Amino acid sequence: MRIAICDDEKNIRELIGDKVVKQYPEAEIVFFSSGEELLLSDSHIDLLFLDIQMSGRNGMDTARELRKKDKNVILIFVTAVEEYVFQAFDVGAFHYIVKPINEAKFMDVLRKAVDELDSKRKDVNETEERYLMINSGGVHTKVIFDDIVYAEVFNRKIVIHKLNDTIEYYGKMSDLESLAGDSFFRPHRAYLINFKYVEKYDASTVYLENESVLMAKQNYPEFVKKYMKYIQRRG
Repeated sequence: MRIAICDDEKNIRELIGDKVVKQYPEAEIVFFSSGEELLLSDSHIDLLFLDIQMSGRNGMDTARELRKKDKNVILIFVTAVEEYVFQAFDVGAFHYIVKPINEAKFMDVLRKAVDELDSKRKDVNETEERYLMINSGGVHTKVIFDDIVYAEVFNRKIVIHKLNDTIEYYGKMSDLESLAGDSFFRPHRAYLINFKYVEKYDASTVYLENESVLMAKQNYPEFVKKYMKYIQRRG
C-alpha cells in the first residue's frame, strides 16, 4: 500500500507520516511539497492526503488535474479552511480533515480509507469481468462495461463510445441500461453515461472525457442524487 502526503509545510507532512506509520507500519510513504511535484510524479498512489491551501498550484486544482489521469486514488483533503468542503465532492474526495489534526478523527478516517481500498481491491476483478458481447456487422466483440465512456442512439443503432474506439450495433438502449448497472445513468433518452468518466456537469450538459452529452432538465435532480451515491461508493 502506497500512501502519499502532499503539503507545503514540512512539519505537517512529517506529522501525518508518523500517524500513518504508527497505524500501518508496512505502508510505503511518499512525500510531496507541492501540487506541481505531485503531478509530475509517475508513482502509483493508493491513498493521498492533500493540503488545499498551498503556494503555487492549490490542492483543489491539483486534485482536478490528478483525477484526469487517476480516478481511483482515495483522496483525503487536509486543510485549515472548511469552506472547500462542497468542492471536495466535485473531485471525488473520500473525506475532509480540518487542521489542527485531531488524533482520534484522523485515525478513524485513515482506517475507513484503508478499508475502502481493501474493498476496491476485492471488487476489481469482478468489475473488470463484467462485459457485453456485441454483434456488429457479423463480428462478435467483447466490450468491458468499465471501458464504456457513454452510449448513444443514432440512426436506430446503439453507438458505444470508448476512450479510443466506437462500436455500433442494433439494439435497445433500455436493454443496455438494465445490463450496465448503478455506475451508469441515462441523463437523456438518447444517451447512457458512465459515472466514472464524468468531469463536470450542469442542468443541461454532462461533460465527459473529451465529450459532452445532453442532460434533460427533468432528469437533473436524479442525476445529482445518483452521482453523489456513486462518488460515496467509489471514494
